[in-house]
Amino acid sequence: MSHEEQAKALFMDGCNCAQAAFCAFCDVTGLEKELAMRLSSSFGGGMGRLREVCGALSGIFMAAGILYGYDDLTDKSLKTDHYERIQELAARFRKENGSILCRDILGLEEEHSKPEPEDRTPDYYARRPCPEVVARAARIFEEYMREHPIPER
Repeated sequence: MSHEEQAKALFMDGCNCAQAAFCAFCDVTGLEKELAMRLSSSFGGGMGRLREVCGALSGIFMAAGILYGYDDLTDKSLKTDHYERIQELAARFRKENGSILCRDILGLEEEHSKPEPEDRTPDYYARRPCPEVVARAARIFEEYMREHPIPER
């Protein structure tokens, strides 16, 4: 199963958008699924249902941090290089989804930041773009990894 298919399946199984996108890459990041679920749980719904940056995008940003991130705090160029990667991923995501903001992708005109998640019913899935958004995010990152081999550590 591709990462794109995994992300969509995880969302359809009840993961939030960030969990679905991030956990689809556990085979590459080396993280145990349970830990990856907890790490990414706060980012769903555009940061805890604040409807800010889309959780699917945050999920692939976290995977990018594990695979391409920096830890040498003395080399400013590493930070610059990493932020360039993140901005490139964001640009690709924006091009395909029209925005990087959850509220824009969902077409919300007023503030919707209640913490209680909606029930996952057939109607929920029918009216939301989220299954396709997480799949696109995973495809974007999968393509990025093919174009930019993961550095050895």
